[in-house]
Amino acid sequence: MSLTTLDPRTALVAIDLQNGIVGMPVEPHPAADVVARTAELADAFRSHGLPVVLVRVSFAADWADAVPGRTERQARGLTFPDGWDVIVDELSGHPGDIHVTKHNWNAFHGTDLDVQLRRRGVTQIVLTGIATSIGVESTARAAYEHGYHVTLATDAMADGDAEAHRGSVERVFPRLGESGTAADILELLDKTRD
Repeated sequence: MSLTTLDPRTALVAIDLQNGIVGMPVEPHPAADVVARTAELADAFRSHGLPVVLVRVSFAADWADAVPGRTERQARGLTFPDGWDVIVDELSGHPGDIHVTKHNWNAFHGTDLDVQLRRRGVTQIVLTGIATSIGVESTARAAYEHGYHVTLATDAMADGDAEAHRGSVERVFPRLGESGTAADILELLDKTRD
């Protein structure tokens, strides 16, 4: 893992850190640690005047806005408790944050995320969230394809499957960007903003 730089207009993008997701069992980092590290990054980004994007996944009660394809493991038809798609308290309540609601894995597809970032001159994103191999990886792939520099805070993400997390971190992420810990990113942020 090595980080080289953070562009002058870098945004933090936190994936699916919402009540119903952080309540699920995840590995290798507990959800509470993922949230705490993301909140620390978010506070630092805000203090430097950099954008913070909070992405959540949500579906209509009838699933009309869900991805329509057939899969062997369907989520369609599940019911979720009230408030499952609300961003966790540790990250919410900051009026300057950008909020994006997605209806699939990738935070770029079918949302205004790219427009929101480009309007602000963002050229790099730092990703955190749950699940590493699903929402985070899908968004990292799309960010790379959209021409953003991608940085992955690997200890500020987790997955329902430790092996899937490891596969993303070790095999996929090095092809999409640079990885480091939240502390590495905070240190680099402070160095590049003095």
